[in-house]
Amino acid sequence: MEYEVPLHVDACLGGFLIAFMDQAGFPLKPFDFRLPSVTSISCDTHKYGFTPKGTSVILYRNSELRLHQFFAVADWPGGIYGSPTVAGSRSGYLIACCWATLMYYGIEGYVKETRKIIQVARDIADGWNKIDGVYLLHQPDVSVVAISSNKFNIYYLFDGLHAKGWHLIGLQNPPGIHIAVTQMHTQPGIVDKLLEDTRQCVEEILKSNTKKDTITVYV
Repeated sequence: MEYEVPLHVDACLGGFLIAFMDQAGFPLKPFDFRLPSVTSISCDTHKYGFTPKGTSVILYRNSELRLHQFFAVADWPGGIYGSPTVAGSRSGYLIACCWATLMYYGIEGYVKETRKIIQVARDIADGWNKIDGVYLLHQPDVSVVAISSNKFNIYYLFDGLHAKGWHLIGLQNPPGIHIAVTQMHTQPGIVDKLLEDTRQCVEEILKSNTKKDTITVYV
C-alpha cells in the first residue's frame, strides 16, 4: 500500500457468489486478500449464503487488525464490559443455524448455486437488452441486472411488472429498476416469464404515451 490506507471490501451482497465464481466457470478479477492492499472483507451470510437473516461475517487480513474491532468500557457500573461487535450479544440460535447451513451446502453446493444464479442473471441481461424501449445500465458481472429507458418513465415499467407479481427494486440517479437474481429465479420458466412480461409492459407503455411523473422510494 503506497499510502498505508486500509482498504475494506464490502462484499455483503455478493460475497457468497464472487468467492465461488471462478470455480463456477465465471472468472473475476481478484477482489480479496490476493490483493495486498485489501485489509478486511465483509460478507452477509444471510444473502447468498442462504442462512437465516441476522448473521454476517467480517474477515481481517491478520489478527492485529482485528484487535481494533473490539469495544470495551472500563468504568461501566456493571463491571468491565467488552464486546467483539458493535451490536453486543448475539443469539446462539442464529450462529448455529448459520453454521448448519454452511455445512449443508459446502463448497460444491455453493459452486453449483453460483453457477445457476450467474447464468440466469446473464440470460436476463441478454433478454432485456433485446427489448426495444429499455437498455442495460451496466453489463452485470455478478447477480444484479439494472435497466432504464430513454423512451418512457422507467417507473411505469416498475409498476407494470409489480402488477404482474414481480417485486423488483427501483433506482434513482439515474432512474432505473433492477433485479437481484436469487435461487428462486433459477427455477424453470422464470426467466422466460419475466422477459415476456417485460415485453408486454413496454409495449403497453409505449402505446399509452403516458407523461405522468413518478419517483422511487427505498423502504
